[in-house]
Amino acid sequence: MDTDRVVQVLEEIRDLHRQLVDSHQQAVRNQQEAIQAQRNAMGRMRKLQAALGIVIVAVLVVVLVLLKYVLQHYN
Repeated sequence: MDTDRVVQVLEEIRDLHRQLVDSHQQAVRNQQEAIQAQRNAMGRMRKLQAALGIVIVAVLVVVLVLLKYVLQHYN
């Protein structure tokens, strides 16, 4: 192999390695974004669960108050 061909092959290897590194960096960025999106979703779900818990407790209190009223007045 002549020197020019060796240089050309080495440059191709270098370029491919750079592309590989860029691809890995992009994959890491994508994973970080996905993790952040999951964390955000979990935060929203916690808030939703808390709100739903409050609504369930409120409905339960209303049902118990109505049940007590019905039992007192219709017995």
